[in-house]
Amino acid sequence: MFTNGVFDLLHPGHVRYLQDARRLGDALIVGINSDRSVRVNKGPDRPITPADERAEVLLALASVDAVAVFDEETPDAIIKRVQPDVLVKGADWGPDDIIGRDTVEALGGRVVRVELAPGYSTTDLVGKVRRSSK
Repeated sequence: MFTNGVFDLLHPGHVRYLQDARRLGDALIVGINSDRSVRVNKGPDRPITPADERAEVLLALASVDAVAVFDEETPDAIIKRVQPDVLVKGADWGPDDIIGRDTVEALGGRVVRVELAPGYSTTDLVGKVRRSSK
């Protein structure tokens, strides 16, 4: 299986999502955006945690078998390289908005949308910390 994201400040929502993804198969590869890619997608104040440290933390989780950092704005190229049997994304992504879906399905794989644990958001967490430090 393959999933991707920033995974900037790891919180219980991330852990639950990765556990759910891992239950779908034998091995879970997590693609994480490079620091440059995060800045393009999230703005100049992100990431909070550098890519090598985000990878280290993810690799410490029993549900994660491998981590790959990608520098592009989307995971399309890495999905084409990995060619996963299962592409996992959060249910907040519409089925037609999932990057890599065409690649995975063309290879006979499937895309699974996993429900997210409510109440967890890195963006909200960063905002809360910034507001409390003023």
